[in-house]
Amino acid sequence: MTTYQDIRRQIEKLPPDEQLRLLEDLAGILRRSLPPKPKQSIMDLEGLGKEIWQGIDAKEYVDRERNSWNG
Repeated sequence: MTTYQDIRRQIEKLPPDEQLRLLEDLAGILRRSLPPKPKQSIMDLEGLGKEIWQGIDAKEYVDRERNSWNG
């Protein structure tokens, strides 16, 4: 039976370009075996972090930021 260590030793004997090619091939095999990720919409982020802004007046905040640009 071939072990992980046996395979690793064989891979280490390959030239770097072939090691990289093997790595790319393995990554492709793994990607195809994983279930697809569900697509997400930017709208899923709506309201995220809203608690940070509670009690802060948006106009005052923007005015303060703009004033800080002028030194």
